[in-house]
This record gives sequence, structure tokens and C-alpha cells, in this order.
Amino acid sequence: MSRLLIVKTGSTVPELRARRGDFEDWIAAGMGLARDAVDVVAVDQGEQLPAPDAPSGVVVTGSSALVSERLPWSERTAEWLARATLRGTPVLGICYGHQLLAHGLGGTVGRNPRGREIGTVVVRTLEPAQADPLLAVLGPAEPAHTTHVESVIALPAGAVRMAESDLDPVQAFAVGERAWGVQFHPEFDAHAVRAYLTARRDAASAEGLDPDALLAGVRETPSGPRLLRRFAELVDAR
Repeated sequence: MSRLLIVKTGSTVPELRARRGDFEDWIAAGMGLARDAVDVVAVDQGEQLPAPDAPSGVVVTGSSALVSERLPWSERTAEWLARATLRGTPVLGICYGHQLLAHGLGGTVGRNPRGREIGTVVVRTLEPAQADPLLAVLGPAEPAHTTHVESVIALPAGAVRMAESDLDPVQAFAVGERAWGVQFHPEFDAHAVRAYLTARRDAASAEGLDPDALLAGVRETPSGPRLLRRFAELVDAR
């Protein structure tokens, strides 16, 4: 029986990883799955991906790398994601994974011209999301956790923009009925995003942001687990 695959493109900040595990642990938990019920391939460490139609579904993690760097492992993964999408394998890209999916399908990724987005932000869904198999679980305006400096600048052909925030017009997109990218982190809780704000405090301050105000604005985001559980349901129903 095929299993869900988490494509690991990087790790969380060290202090979080030491205490609470890594992206794959949070994603599996958010989907309601035991950690040993999913496969993990750390592509950034050179591990090899299976055939693109072998997994029951695919989740691509975030990373501290930049898609625009065109690292060899990242480019190979982007091409693999394009093939998985074309074969109808359910795919959910998160943050770096969102950008990598867009890049692999022919979109453009680069520095967000509006600057770094970090903290708890309001994500607004657009009309197409209301009928989307996955993103319909989100309300019209929901808090979500973000941390990124690059964004999807131009969507690939055939992709539909599904959500936006004040600093990023492409917070989510869909390609067909089985592939999605979300710029925000549905696997993060308030503790995780606070840790990122602390780790990125100096960089955020240098860019004109107010880390203390951003920390004060952090709140829990129930939309994240709801989204991950819905993706798990879609994979199961396939």
C-alpha cells in the first residue's frame, strides 16, 4: 500500500528542533497521523525520491534555503514535483514547498518586493477558494503563521490564485484538483512562530520591522490543523 511522503527541504531552527522535533513531525501530527505512518525523504541531504506516482500523497516542507538559488537538489525536486502533479498525485507545498511547486510548473519565484513577512498575519481567501476541495476549509479571513523573504512572483500557467495577505498576493494557489501551494505554515503553532521571530529578530529589525510588535500579535491559528487534516482526507479518498 502506498504511503504519504513528506519531502523535507530543510529543518526548523535548532532550538525548536531540539525540543519539539522537526517539520515532518509537526506536519504528521497536524494531519492526525503517527510519525511512523509517513515516509520522509530529506532531499536537501541528497536522499532520493521515489517514482512520482508512488506516494499516496506528498507534502513539501519549508526551508531556510532560497528557491532562487537554484540549488541542484532543489531543481531536481522541482522537476519531480511537476511530474507528480501531472500524474495526479495529491501535492501540498508549504512555504518553500509552495514556491518550489510554482517554480517546477513554470512560475517565477524571487524576493518579495513587499519585504519580509513574518509572524501571525491575516490570510484572505479569494472567490475560487470557496469551491476548492482543500482550501474551502478556510474562512474569508483567517490568522496564519508566516516566515519568508521570497514569494511566488508569477503563477505558472493554469494555476489559480486562492488567497492573499497584505504583504503577499499569492498566499495560496491551486493547480487542478490535486495540487496546492500555501505560503503560510499550517503546521506551526504560536510557540513555533515566536521562536522564529526571536531567531530572526536582528534581520527583521534591520529591515525596518518591529519584532516586539510582531511578537505581541502572535496568536493561535486553528485554520492550520484544519487544512492539514483536510489534505489527509483528500489523500485517503483518492
